[in-house]
Amino acid sequence: MGGALRRRHGSRGLRRGVAVAVAAAVLPLGASVAPATADADPSAIDFPVESSMGTINTRIVRAADGNTDRVVYLLDGERAENDLNGWEKHTDIPAKIAKFNINVVMPVGGQSSFYADWDQPSSFNGVNPDGSALPSADSGSAIGGWEDTQGKVNTYQWETFITETLPDALQSRLGFSATRNGVVGLSSGGGAALMMAAYHPEQFTYAGSLSGYLHMTMPGMREALGAAMIASGGYNIEAMAPAGSEKWKRMDPYGFAEKLIANNTRLYISAGSAKPADQDLSSVDAITQGMPLEAIALANTRSFEKRLTALGYTNVSYDFPDIGIHNWGTWEQVAIRLMPDMARNIGKPLPAGATPPGGGEPPAGAPGEPPAGGQPPAK
Repeated sequence: MGGALRRRHGSRGLRRGVAVAVAAAVLPLGASVAPATADADPSAIDFPVESSMGTINTRIVRAADGNTDRVVYLLDGERAENDLNGWEKHTDIPAKIAKFNINVVMPVGGQSSFYADWDQPSSFNGVNPDGSALPSADSGSAIGGWEDTQGKVNTYQWETFITETLPDALQSRLGFSATRNGVVGLSSGGGAALMMAAYHPEQFTYAGSLSGYLHMTMPGMREALGAAMIASGGYNIEAMAPAGSEKWKRMDPYGFAEKLIANNTRLYISAGSAKPADQDLSSVDAITQGMPLEAIALANTRSFEKRLTALGYTNVSYDFPDIGIHNWGTWEQVAIRLMPDMARNIGKPLPAGATPPGGGEPPAGAPGEPPAGGQPPAK
């Protein structure tokens, strides 16, 4: 880790992070910076499952050796779309994970859901504006997805889907294990991954957060996240969890850190420096969105790191690259570095000194170097 990133964020640093959050709330907030092209993984299969939210599709990439014991769930971010999970759409990480002999499970959809069980369908005093007066996504605006009806005509129940409905279907139809799984999420999915592991420890023994919002009750964060949810689909944060409610507190990784410790969950925690790589400098989105969003994630993640350290927890790897913004290029590199750690900590417990299936090293063709100027994760 670079020297600048070794400093602990004190109250002044946290206030600075929140100030960035408030400033970003008036920007086109809520989007990750995605590459221009997107393709489906030809090895992935559709896995539709009926749920209280209707039919939810999940994309599955089978482990290279055909095992059913080793499973990881990949959670999308705020801008989750209804055609493909962003991990498949914008990276080749699912295929790389499969080479580690790990089955990859990618739920599709859930824009602005935080993968939570909401209190009620989203609306603003019973009205869901369609966004017709707003600039379209094609115009370059980060405001979009208002025409989506998921979570508006029904109530988001994503935690129930991921921890009950989906694993039951995977077990009955594909034979997948529903215990000692991994879960990794980015952006708003990062905190959700930790939430799944905190409250469902038999299912998830490994959790990774990449650029997650891990101190959601920090002053100013609810307002910033609420603005992001409006920009990303026109969702009302009050429908998810009212301010100050036990449900809102339950969602905050900073608040449930002791549950992760009690579970002895293996954690991988990462956020970038908010400094762009050279290739990002030509992108307006990278500068106006990727940098401030990552600054928010970094302030949150450092606060969570400080919390775990104060509690004496060491079953965690931290990864704070010197270069990295809120975009798929950053997350892909972090995910490559995460894979060996994940491979050692899911599925049936390995005997002491045993090598995990796939060898426990990055697959061929996956260099796994940190972004320019970055450092490997702290062990």
